[in-house]
Amino acid sequence: MNRRRFLKSAAAAAFTVHIIPRHVLGAEGQTAPSDKLNIAGVGVGGQGGGDLGDGAISSQNIVALCDVDANSAAGSVKRFPKAEVFKDYRVMLEKCKGIDAVLVATPDHMHAPVALAAMRAGKHVYVEKPMCHSVEEARVMTKVAKETGLVTQMGNQGHGGEGLRATREWIQAGAIGAIKEAHCWSDRPGKWWPQPVQRPTDTPPVRATLDWDLWLGGAPERPYHPCYLPAKWRGWFDFGNGAMGDMAVHNMDPAFYALDLDTPIATQAQTSEPQAESFPAWEIITYEFAAKGARPAVKVLWYDGGKKPVRPEEFDEGFNLGDNGIYFRGEKGVIFCEGWAGMPRLFPRALRKDFQPPPKTIPRSIGHRAEWVKACKERKPEDSKAGFAYSGPYVESLLIGNLASWLQKRVEWDAANMKASNAPEAEPFIRKKYRAGFGI
Repeated sequence: MNRRRFLKSAAAAAFTVHIIPRHVLGAEGQTAPSDKLNIAGVGVGGQGGGDLGDGAISSQNIVALCDVDANSAAGSVKRFPKAEVFKDYRVMLEKCKGIDAVLVATPDHMHAPVALAAMRAGKHVYVEKPMCHSVEEARVMTKVAKETGLVTQMGNQGHGGEGLRATREWIQAGAIGAIKEAHCWSDRPGKWWPQPVQRPTDTPPVRATLDWDLWLGGAPERPYHPCYLPAKWRGWFDFGNGAMGDMAVHNMDPAFYALDLDTPIATQAQTSEPQAESFPAWEIITYEFAAKGARPAVKVLWYDGGKKPVRPEEFDEGFNLGDNGIYFRGEKGVIFCEGWAGMPRLFPRALRKDFQPPPKTIPRSIGHRAEWVKACKERKPEDSKAGFAYSGPYVESLLIGNLASWLQKRVEWDAANMKASNAPEAEPFIRKKYRAGFGI
């Protein structure tokens, strides 16, 4: 190259640099494309569509959408027209190589198979509550997350809220003294989904938009029926975890977080008439936790299907429990939080009069989904506060309560060996079997 051509080329190169658009360089107020996550969604109707529409996630690159029902996926496909569309998550992971992270919002029974396939393919994951469908799945997902160093998050919006942190700070500051027990409740199932239910005997044709075999995934074979979907699967043993998998994840979280609970040593259940294939109409499940450090042994009770704990006499006149929530009973009084880990309230009034909230010692969240996105970009699993390191043991504990409901007996839990020491019949619920091609 002669001198004249060299100078001409250099000038052209310099000019090109100056005219690059500001958003490409990630100028202030803009995000460079290279700074965005390439996110895939599996189960993109309903809650999955809502997750994808959250600003923290929709502002990233939504590169793939996967749903077994084209009708369910339609809204997300319209919203993200550049995304590749799939029915089978295994095909998506094989063919779509540019994925950084996967958001999973299928029915409960497919959370673990999809999330584990994604993690083993090197993808960060966000999995809707209750994270998984069995105790073994909780253990395996937690183990794989730790081994891979990937960023994980269970969909539990309240875990990123002010209420959860304030509740822990108040309890640790001794606002009501030593905690004796906690009571948590939800109005679900009731009007939210059918429960209890019986398996239908008719076999209508599968609708054209649905791949029924893929919807079943790892669950045992059964004929299609519209009684299972959409949004009707929670009450069935094979697909959901009842109200425990829906609302206990939210409403019991303050107890596990504030009291630093491990897995329970035992659970027992009172329920309406037990069912062959579905959860009962209502449950009251008692969890027993061993003492830990300075905290004494404690019981946590769960109520659903219209059952509620006794209203504390310390409440102000006219103040009631509401449809969802938790209260802690301590030596000096009661702390109440609304559902989804709402802000704490102190009772009785005399205790509240002189109470000074303690300093905010726990770092606040930038937002439940936003912290997951940020942690993925920085590859800092510890910054995703509802990651599997926390959510795995938490959900495992919740599911041990379901064991007592299923078996209709007190379950004594051997955490070290992952078994019910007094109930060998619990094994099929602890470690599931899967249809070929959909296991963990």
